[in-house]
Amino acid sequence: MTERKEHELILQEQWRRRLLRGEIDRRQFLSRTVTAGLGMAGVGVAANFGMGARSALAARPLTPTFYQWIPDLHPAIPEVNAGFPDLNFQIAPVEGFGIERFVAEAKDQKSTWDVYVGMTPFVEMTAMIEADVIEPWDNYIPKEVIDDILPAIREECSIDGKLYSWPFLLDVIGMSWHAGITDQAGLGGMPPEDWDAYLAAAQTIVDSGAAPYGATFDAHGWRSLAPFTHSMSPDVYTSEGLFDFTSDAAVEALILMKNIMALSNPDILLAGTTDGGVNGTPDELAFAAQRVGLYTKYFNAPLRMAQYWDDPAMLSMGGLPKFKGGAGSTVFWTTGSALFKHGENKEKAAEYIQALTYNPQIWQDSIAGTATAHPGQLPPYASIYAGWNADRPDWLPPFVDLVRGQLDRARAIQNHLFGLQQFVIGKPIWETYLTGEESDPKAALAKVVEAVQAEINRGG
Repeated sequence: MTERKEHELILQEQWRRRLLRGEIDRRQFLSRTVTAGLGMAGVGVAANFGMGARSALAARPLTPTFYQWIPDLHPAIPEVNAGFPDLNFQIAPVEGFGIERFVAEAKDQKSTWDVYVGMTPFVEMTAMIEADVIEPWDNYIPKEVIDDILPAIREECSIDGKLYSWPFLLDVIGMSWHAGITDQAGLGGMPPEDWDAYLAAAQTIVDSGAAPYGATFDAHGWRSLAPFTHSMSPDVYTSEGLFDFTSDAAVEALILMKNIMALSNPDILLAGTTDGGVNGTPDELAFAAQRVGLYTKYFNAPLRMAQYWDDPAMLSMGGLPKFKGGAGSTVFWTTGSALFKHGENKEKAAEYIQALTYNPQIWQDSIAGTATAHPGQLPPYASIYAGWNADRPDWLPPFVDLVRGQLDRARAIQNHLFGLQQFVIGKPIWETYLTGEESDPKAALAKVVEAVQAEINRGG
């Protein structure tokens, strides 16, 4: 076999694989083989592989995959699916934000799915970009949709000016309380504006016997340490984009966590019961059981837990308290959609996600609640809020204005390869201060920084 013939076959095989993956179409394949001098050999390959392979690729239906909790909490999704014949709707093989399956497939330059609905930017977006799992939406998302995304959310979902997460569900950290418990404790002036007043109210609840515990929080750092820190100052990220655990604001937030723990359910630091310990957390169970008066978490948590109360109307919500003289910020994030780089049906995927995220029934069900769920998650689009302001639906509750207003003072956790992992690494270390093993909060947080840096140096 001549060297030229070997070279021709190598090129032919490379182009055949690209054809099979859908990276080039049959016309492009034929053009390149003829240009390279393969002539009828190239045409034969196209006949044997190209036409059938391309037809098979085109025949694959649009295949979205969802994190399980999303269809569980949003029962109108099948209504959207009904508008896409032959849709191959799937549940994602993820737990606790794991993306291992996605990464493994990307290494082979393939993807079983076209789009993943369940990505949170600070959690796994950077990791999926660096692993060559996903690509930006910019070539597929309509410009009017990009322009409609609320500015803070668009910034959260973008890296280097490219939109990698098409946002869907908005969550903001705030506070809530059981009005029946606070009324029984004789508390007025709810909600408290600062953390001193918050702690005093929690103490009053315990002292009055209105509930066994005064206050609770979710011990995962992105749900407590980060928003508590932001309430003093959101400017707590290093030049590399990591959370500055040794900042004064972070130290004060950790001290606050310990003070709340003194008035909280004793199992507060335990892992959750579902989703690899991330969900079904002790704080949710305590609030659902009406054993605690005050609660700080994203607003969909108290909305969901209050459904188990004797009188769900006792739920009240307000902004996250702040440290005296603090910025009064908090944390928000969106759960959105990632476009698989090696997937197919990309234009159709964009059409589907647009239909999903603008569907009015999904937002009514999320905000007003259904018989099965009340997540209270809000849309990412300015036009939807403008429409509600112009003609307010009778089902729209006041908390929508509260949460939307909180977004304006909130800040997203910065995107970084260790955006989530830094909190996972740090949790058992800063908890040595919460449990009394370490007496100095700054010393505990300094050890967190060392541990995170050591893991980064090991290559993650």
